Formats: sequence, structure tokens, C-alpha cells
Amino acid sequence: MKFKSIAKAYWQLIKSLQTILLVITGIAGYMSGRNPAEDWNEFFAAVITLFLTVAGTTVFNMVWDRDIDAKMMRTCRRPLPSGLITPKHALIFGIIILLVGLVWGFRLDPLYGTVLFAGFFFDFVIYTIWLKRRSPWAIVWGGISGAMPVLAGRVLAIGNIDIPALLLALGILLWIPVHILTFAIKYYDDYARAEIPTFAHVIGVEKTRIVIAIASALSAVVFFMAAIMIGLSGFYLVSIAVLGLLLISQSVMFTFKPTDRLNALLFKSASLFMLLANLFIAIGRMG
Repeated sequence: MKFKSIAKAYWQLIKSLQTILLVITGIAGYMSGRNPAEDWNEFFAAVITLFLTVAGTTVFNMVWDRDIDAKMMRTCRRPLPSGLITPKHALIFGIIILLVGLVWGFRLDPLYGTVLFAGFFFDFVIYTIWLKRRSPWAIVWGGISGAMPVLAGRVLAIGNIDIPALLLALGILLWIPVHILTFAIKYYDDYARAEIPTFAHVIGVEKTRIVIAIASALSAVVFFMAAIMIGLSGFYLVSIAVLGLLLISQSVMFTFKPTDRLNALLFKSASLFMLLANLFIAIGRMG
């Protein structure tokens, strides 16, 4: 296999778009508490350690879930079920980048490293190994792990866990159901084939849409509160409010007039909300 093909397979193995989005939340968390110009070395170290730990955790998940990925049309072409990468090579890769990220993180700051490790533990041990195949409530723990990068970033910046840090983390925790459950509805048959219990399968699609709408509203409100508490104002604060209102309105529309098109739009809008809200927090704090 050519180097370009190998690199592409490993890039797919870390779920690059998901990893980058989580790293951006971590950057926003850091910049919500400190201007990177104060210490560029620490800032770039934060970016790299966030990337390595998130990517390493993702590889562990991909190795563990390769059997169910092989059953789902959406995931059967991923590097492991398709045979592009062997489980052994993937695991070695995952261990190396995860350990480098965690050790470096602990050297930067013990509390920062602890939060990074918590993200790995909640995601791989609690969410993936223990609950994902047993309970739809697994997404709560997936949400907690997804909130760790933004929490870690702010912890590194200010040296402790404060209320804005918890609000930023809570905003992402509440956002996770919007992201995951719209996917679960779209690929309902795939998840059923893999025997993964999602809310759509356990409580029904109609009630799941209500959960999505409630989670959207709460996530938008909490993010707005966090933005106020970290001192955001003007254009950036208004922009986060507008993004939140758009997300809420689409969720409500999807609840009462569900279509496949609206489901796909809501999934993309939720990702765009998370991306832009965190970018506005990061850029707004630099001004």
C-alpha cells in the first residue's frame, strides 16, 4: 500500500472531522481564559495534546467497535472492518499517540492531564465498553467525554475548574444528543442491525425528536450563559444568541414536521452551531 493510501486510512481511523471539532472546543476553552499571545508555547502544546488524546481515544473506540462497524452500511468501509488497517497496528498507533498526549498533558499541568485522562476513561471505558451496547443512556457518558476537551482547555488556561468552565462543558454535554440522535434516526436500520440501543429504538422516534428539541434549547441557553460569564459582548455574544435561536427553531420544526431533509439539516446545523459558537468564544476573547 502506498504511503498516501496508508496516511489516508489512519486519518480516517481518527475520525478527523470529529477530532478537529473537539480540539476546537478545547482551544475555545483555553482562549476563554487566556490570550494565547501570553504563552504561545503552552498554547501550541495544548493544541497538540488535545489532538493526540482525542485521536488516540477515537482509535481505541474504533478497534473495540470494529465488529459492529462491519454490520452497518454507514461504517463498513472504515479502515478496520474493510481491512485497510489491522487491529494490531491500529491499537499500537492508538496507544502511542494517546500516551504521548496524556504524558505531555500531565507535564503541562496535573489537573489538565487529569481532565484529559477523564475524557479517555469516560469515552472508552464507560461509554464504549460498558454502556454503548447495553443502554441508550450511554450517550450521557459520551456527552461527558465530549465535554472534557473544552473543560481541559479552560483548566490549563486558568489553573482550576470554575463555573464558566462547567457551563461550557454542560453546553457540549447537552449538544451531544442533538448530534448523535439525529444520526440514530437517519440510520435507524443500521443501528438496529448492529443491535445498538438508541433512544429512537427504545422510546420511539417521536419521543426522541422531543428529546432533541429540549437538548437543543438547553445547549443554546447554557452556551449563551457561559459566553456572558467569560466576558463576551457585542457581535460575538449576539452571534451566539442568533445561532442558538436558529438551532432551537430547527429542532422545533423537526419535532412537529419531521422529514428526512430536516433531520439531515438539523444534524449539520448542530455541528455548525458547535463550531461557530466555539470560534466566536475564542476570537471574541482575543479582542
